[in-house]
Amino acid sequence: MQETIKLGIVEDQALFREGIKSILEAWERINFVFESPDGFSMLDRLKSSSQIPDVMLVDLTLPKNGNEEFNGWTVVQVLKEYYPEMKILILSAHEESYLIAKLIEEGANGYLIKESTPQEVYDAIVSVYERGSYINERALNAIQNKMTGKLKTPKTYESLTRREVEVLQLICQQKTAEEIGEELFISRKTVNGHRNNLLQKTGARNISGLVMYAIKHNIVEAI
Repeated sequence: MQETIKLGIVEDQALFREGIKSILEAWERINFVFESPDGFSMLDRLKSSSQIPDVMLVDLTLPKNGNEEFNGWTVVQVLKEYYPEMKILILSAHEESYLIAKLIEEGANGYLIKESTPQEVYDAIVSVYERGSYINERALNAIQNKMTGKLKTPKTYESLTRREVEVLQLICQQKTAEEIGEELFISRKTVNGHRNNLLQKTGARNISGLVMYAIKHNIVEAI
C-alpha cells in the first residue's frame, strides 16, 4: 500500500480552498492536515498543529499583515527556514515565466497555475513528495528562458563524470532512484551517491536546483 501524503494549503480564498480540498481528498493517498487563510499566521498555526504537512500548496497572492506584505514569496522563505524538509508546490493564478523561474530558484519544488486539471495537481503532489520536484513543460520553458544566453557553462560542469551526467539527465526525466538504477544497471545506493555528489558539485540545494542547473548548462533541454 502506498504511503499517505499529508497535505497542507495556504490560500486566502475560502471557496477555492474548500474546493481543492474536496477534489484532492477523493484520492486515497491524500490527507489534508493543515490549512491557513494567510501567510503571517501560518507559522503559529503550524507550531500548534498536531501534524506537519509533507507537501504545502501555496498561493502567491495572500493578504497583508497590516501594512506589511506577506505573500507567497515570504511563505516559501519561512517554510524553507523552519521546515526545510517540507515540499512546497506553488498553486497560483500568475503564469509569468519570470515568477515561475524565480520561485523554483528560491526553493519551491514545483509551480502550477490554478487552471491546471485536478489530475495534474495530484500528479504534482505525488511527484514532489516522492521525487523532490515537479517540473512541467511550463516550468522548464520558464527556467530555460531565464537562463538562456546569460551564463556560460562553468568549470563545475567539466568536473562531472559521464555517469553523473547520465544520472542528472534521468533525474530531469522525473525518474526515481529505483528507476535510474534499473536503467543504468546500478544499485539504488549508488544512484543516491551520485545524486549527493551532484548536489555538492553543482551547489544545488534540492532536486529542483539540479533540474535548473541541467537546463542552464544545456545538459537537458526544455520539452
